[in-house]
Amino acid sequence: MDGLILVHKPKDITSHDVVSCIKKILRVEKAGHYGTLDPLATGLILVAVGKATRLFRFFLNTNKTYEGKIRLGLSTDTFDAYGQPASEESKDYPDCKTLLENMKAFEGDIDQISPPISAKKYRGKPLYELARQRKEFKLKTNRVTVHFFRLKKYNPPFVDFVSKCSSGTYIRSLAHDLGQSLGCGAHLIQLMRTEIGDFSLNDSYTLDKIEKLARQGEIRKFFLPLESLLPEFPCVVIKDAASSQVMNGSEVYPDSILKTHPSRPAESHTDKGERSIFKIFDTNGKLLAFAKKNAKKQSLHPFLVIHSRE
Repeated sequence: MDGLILVHKPKDITSHDVVSCIKKILRVEKAGHYGTLDPLATGLILVAVGKATRLFRFFLNTNKTYEGKIRLGLSTDTFDAYGQPASEESKDYPDCKTLLENMKAFEGDIDQISPPISAKKYRGKPLYELARQRKEFKLKTNRVTVHFFRLKKYNPPFVDFVSKCSSGTYIRSLAHDLGQSLGCGAHLIQLMRTEIGDFSLNDSYTLDKIEKLARQGEIRKFFLPLESLLPEFPCVVIKDAASSQVMNGSEVYPDSILKTHPSRPAESHTDKGERSIFKIFDTNGKLLAFAKKNAKKQSLHPFLVIHSRE
């Protein structure tokens, strides 16, 4: 069983908990997620099953969209509602114009520091472990892109917002930094991830629904097969005689190609160096490998073999 599941994560469980549930429901040993959601957050999480876990690199730079709520007037040590107060409470809330101006200032390429308690690693150890051990550490800033940070509703001290940002952006940090720029402090109290690239929360399933459908033998309703993923890469169908060579990692030459299907429009998950990637299929529609074009040899070189000879 190889593919992807769009899961609607509930509040107060970890992303690891979601993966464990999927393993239990489907009775599979190999599964993982493409991008962590904090326990506070709800919404879309992508769970890869089987060989789909090998495709993480293609989703590493995917943009994400969130809706959430920020409480002004108080900072916390975790930058969210689960933390302890880290400032005196303030009721000096900004007017709407000032709020909008400050939110706008965070759009574009910005330098951001991760929350002091998070899964991000410092010298090989998660920050939350270092925080528990009360060890001091100084974090470097990360360059992230906030495509937009928009106000949906302002009812002081609560700020309802929607934001689209690059992978690696911490919305908790965005909320905290907004509070700092306003001078009143702030922390995140609610968050829901609505999009990951072209995947939408509207197409996701709760764990209860997934379990129910699995019991009914209707896995296809929530399971995206491996072959349907990454439509932005063109597909190459090769002759049966060449399949074994591809599964051994050998080059594919034009005389072994039966047909090529162009890519379909999709948000690119890859960097510029990976935009000449092809998906190689056998005549039965099985995804064998991902390959890059070798211009000198006029061939395709498999760099990630999905189905190898066993």
